[in-house]
Amino acid sequence: MAEPTKPLRVLIAGAGIAGLATAVALARISSIANLDVQLYEQAPELLEIGVSIALSPNGMRTLEKLGIDSALSDETGFRGPSGIPQIFRHWKTDQVISVDTHHNVPDPRHHTTRFHRGHVHAALLEHVPRTWIHLGKKLVLAETDADGVSLHFEDGSSAHGDILIGADGLKSKVRQSFIPDYKLRFSGKVFMRSTFDVALVEGRIPGLPADSMHWWGPNDNFFASRLGKNQYTTVGAYSDPRPSEEIEQTIAWDQKGDVSSLRERYQNWNPVVKALTEATPYTNLYPNFAGDALETWVFGSRVTLVGDAAHAHGGAFAAGGSLALDDAFALALACRSPHTDRLLKTVHGQLDASRKVGPAVSPEEEDARLLERMRNRPDTVWLSEHDVEAEFAAVLQEAEKQKRSVAWGRVGVANGGPVALQTQASKL
Repeated sequence: MAEPTKPLRVLIAGAGIAGLATAVALARISSIANLDVQLYEQAPELLEIGVSIALSPNGMRTLEKLGIDSALSDETGFRGPSGIPQIFRHWKTDQVISVDTHHNVPDPRHHTTRFHRGHVHAALLEHVPRTWIHLGKKLVLAETDADGVSLHFEDGSSAHGDILIGADGLKSKVRQSFIPDYKLRFSGKVFMRSTFDVALVEGRIPGLPADSMHWWGPNDNFFASRLGKNQYTTVGAYSDPRPSEEIEQTIAWDQKGDVSSLRERYQNWNPVVKALTEATPYTNLYPNFAGDALETWVFGSRVTLVGDAAHAHGGAFAAGGSLALDDAFALALACRSPHTDRLLKTVHGQLDASRKVGPAVSPEEEDARLLERMRNRPDTVWLSEHDVEAEFAAVLQEAEKQKRSVAWGRVGVANGGPVALQTQASKL
């Protein structure tokens, strides 16, 4: 009688969207027998907290593949009536300057969708047994050796397993444990975010667009959109020239902001934006940080990263949620794809360009530069419509091709070298 297989214990640091999606993907997509998944979350409770999140077609398709069907409903998320995922308007004139479009997204449920973050989290949580989740576990240190992995928590407890997945966000303690010199850099932007009942704005603001909308100014931006479950969001992004160290000391993540500052900053913008700021009941602050691309996401053969812990891109192009879902799916398929490196190169290219201070120009020249910048935004179809499953299949096909090539090379050497090999290959 065969002995039972020893359980493979997988520790996941973080029970946010990335951590929950990884747990679901490993349980449903991987072929690991006798899988034991344990998630460790620093929060004392799992609540529907947070602000808005956008998932592009790649993220929505991955939710469907994972079986998170409730997240695809029109009740949970919002998809604009025009079917245009991104619309960009001028800050003063309200004129539409630029749009993004879907290129190959035939299923409307896969169109770019906007949620309250807590609602995506709750949809994933429906598929993860609560017995897998350990709350109030603030991570201090992660370690690995030949025998396994360990997590050490602030409360003095520890957890041990075979594999560790760091899904603990932008300021990942798992990443920091293995790359202690890794630094995040302030992008120069602070986000003033709010989510509230749609009744505060719908039917109350003349000319309020039905679609999600971005307004661009010379330095600041403003975003507004309906969300699922009758929620609405406003986001003001303003430039702050202070260095990273000073920002870290003065603005905490999710710090309560002053809504009067939001209204003052946008008081001279077009009437729709001004009215939206006046209807916004509160605002919280989120300083935006990004980090360099990592040379590897694997440490000591037993540890890997997903989501913002792996690619600290600062939420550029509203891609963070979708990338986290794709990471989870790709991990379950035992494959990584290179498209996140392309994203980070784009992000840092934009950051470097934004830091360049040119000579003072007239308002007319400044506006001309703004319009040119809006019309020449990066094309991100490669990112928003990335098919992680197709990428996985392509990588497997290429690996098999290389394997066959090596095998034929060995046959050729054993049977007379390249000429004999060419002769054998021609018979296939």
